[in-house]
Amino acid sequence: MAGHIIKVCNLSYRYADGTQALRGLSFSILSGEKVALMGPNGAGKSTLLLHLNGLYLAQEGEVWVLGRRVSRSNAEEVRKLVGMVFQDPDDQVLAPTVEEDVAFGPRNMGLEPEEVKRRVDKALEDVGLLDLRRKAPHNLSYGQKKRVAIAGVLAMQPEILVLDEPMAFLDPLGQEGLLAILDRYHRAGKTLVIATHDVDFAAAWADRILILSQGSLLASGPAQILCDAGLVQRAGLRLPLVAQLFYGYLPPGSALPHDLTSGRSLLGELLRQG
Repeated sequence: MAGHIIKVCNLSYRYADGTQALRGLSFSILSGEKVALMGPNGAGKSTLLLHLNGLYLAQEGEVWVLGRRVSRSNAEEVRKLVGMVFQDPDDQVLAPTVEEDVAFGPRNMGLEPEEVKRRVDKALEDVGLLDLRRKAPHNLSYGQKKRVAIAGVLAMQPEILVLDEPMAFLDPLGQEGLLAILDRYHRAGKTLVIATHDVDFAAAWADRILILSQGSLLASGPAQILCDAGLVQRAGLRLPLVAQLFYGYLPPGSALPHDLTSGRSLLGELLRQG
């Protein structure tokens, strides 16, 4: 398991109503990777994320995090290593004030009051909410509440951050701000796993894409796999918009661009060729 910060081996999970959410899922994630988890609704993305931080335990197979096999006996410890941000911040932001909500995790870790305050201040600064620390979360905008949820996780200083549809319902400015937060976290050497339907975001951001279909791993690879028209159709996704622009206009076998950088490069090459 050298180099793997997360390793999932033959993971299966069935809900009480009989729904088979995960089916023999296996993959690994390297330390420092930015991974986008993709697939249609019902593919098992959220269920998988809940296994990565020990909120769900494997019924069959194994989940390993930083060399620990996740089990009932160490699930609480794993949750300190893997911070999870839920899709809906109202499921996560519950305290009377922003400051108290962000302090909840560090206090439960048994930290000294001075260290709790230091972590809360740093987390609120990172997400740009220092001036709202005494506000009631229910008076905040959706995007602000999402930043509070992220701050609460960052204050626990996990090694791995997993987020479920973090860009959902954010306006472009909110998405840009969230991306800046994630980039700062990644530059600090942390590992990020994001479940998303946003093909363009995933193609531009991720080091690696994991595509789920009906609880199984359909494909894994660099962002360029999202330019495989047959694959994205099977996965219930679509080509990135920049790839759609060039689709059908390039010679057979040519690689489609997956993001704006590769699109600009290809366009420049085509213009030079006349």
